[in-house]
Amino acid sequence: MTVPINHAQVYRQVLREVSRTSNTPRATRDKTVASSLRAIIAKQRQDAKDRQLFNHDIQNVVTFLRAKREHKILMDRYNPLFDLTAQERIHATARRVGLDMPVPHKPEDT
Repeated sequence: MTVPINHAQVYRQVLREVSRTSNTPRATRDKTVASSLRAIIAKQRQDAKDRQLFNHDIQNVVTFLRAKREHKILMDRYNPLFDLTAQERIHATARRVGLDMPVPHKPEDT
């Protein structure tokens, strides 16, 4: 027995996860992701076969997006040096143990 699916609810779940994982404000975000999702769900609404497979796939998308967002939150919390450049990571590591990186010598123009 298949559970009837509310397409608007599924679309909102996916769109909510996409917006939560996005780094940019909603107004400046690219509209292609939302329009592509809307088209996929609208096509599925018209196409009755393979509905159970679609339901499973769309729930996998929601689960993946949620897990990706939670992974980023955990990496930021427990590994604050995760998204720094190599030079920033060296500087932060030195400061963590109580040292400061030396200022590079800049030759003066004479």
